[in-house]
Amino acid sequence: MRVLIVHNHYQIRGGEDAVVEHEAAALAAAGCTVETLAFHNDEIRTPLDRLRTAFEAPHAPRGIARVVAAVERFRPDVVHAHNTFPLVSPAMHGVVRALGPVTVQTLHNFRLACAGAMLMRDGAPCETCLTGSSYAAVRHGCYRGSRLGTFAVARMIDRHRRTGTWTRDVDAFVALTEFARGRFIAAGLPAQRIFVKPNGLPDPGPPSEGPREGILFAGRLSPEKGVEILKGAGALLTAPVDVAGEGPLREMLEGAPGLNLLGALPRAEMRARMGRAVALVVPSLWYEGLPMVVAEAYAAGTPVIASRIGALAGLVEDGVTGLLVTPGDPADLAQAIERLRARPEEAQRMGVAARAAYLRDWTETATTATLLTVYRSALAARMRDGRAIA
Repeated sequence: MRVLIVHNHYQIRGGEDAVVEHEAAALAAAGCTVETLAFHNDEIRTPLDRLRTAFEAPHAPRGIARVVAAVERFRPDVVHAHNTFPLVSPAMHGVVRALGPVTVQTLHNFRLACAGAMLMRDGAPCETCLTGSSYAAVRHGCYRGSRLGTFAVARMIDRHRRTGTWTRDVDAFVALTEFARGRFIAAGLPAQRIFVKPNGLPDPGPPSEGPREGILFAGRLSPEKGVEILKGAGALLTAPVDVAGEGPLREMLEGAPGLNLLGALPRAEMRARMGRAVALVVPSLWYEGLPMVVAEAYAAGTPVIASRIGALAGLVEDGVTGLLVTPGDPADLAQAIERLRARPEEAQRMGVAARAAYLRDWTETATTATLLTVYRSALAARMRDGRAIA
């Protein structure tokens, strides 16, 4: 099978960029012929570039021209898009489909319905635009706090809803969790074309059997990640939480009792700390897509303490692979942290269950097999419709 992957990289590299790279390598290892067409936001340099990109966002003719050229040269069976914002546009699906290949879209976030991409506003979940007008976001400046920028994104969302891009031009969608699938169905996507496939993670090997110590937070230091809640919990703890990561709230956390700020760590050191920790904390306030730190913790045999919200409530089995806490409640978070810190046998039992969950659902072997099934289903559906693949 020949697969063309299309991805618009972010200005600050994140988990989604790493997922795309890992998925391409896993498909190649499974026998596919894979090519990646990459776009980079660092191409947007000047105010004029930003204005032009915002105006072109609904159809991005220059980006789509690059996709068409790659399709005509590479002749893929499947064109699999990840992030298309802002240099490619969802309009690529209709153009590609007309050329013959099957089109697939991974839904890493909620941008097809939400200008802010996270279904979150003012520190809490918000679904106003999920079924209503995308322009409701403009009043709140949901895209980077800018009403003008939000208008540009809302215009793109509205255009593709109205023209039927999502219901007509995409052969298969990949949602990362069952929770996300439900929200996309609510947004109007065809349920029969939405498949659930978590992001895969290479196996780091069996967890260490040595003693565990410390509680770890690993992620961006930003409001939606619940770091202000973590700060509140830290003041109630008997020992500090190690905090790995950088972000806009770093200064606010400096000197906070109960927190040990480590900054951004090299990948090898992060993996080592994950494997030694008693538990990982994920106090998020938004729905999350599929936080790879949860997969990394499970792979390392480390239980997870997470907010009972959105996808996290399904990823963490309370009392089995970790503990679920009330979102936005520092006292509940502190109580869960102290519980696992004081009960190493319970934490170890949860870690064993977490590792089993990783081996069952999150290995690259398992997730690649699921993705190939999605591709084959989309190809078969296209053939049944009488539209032969070019």
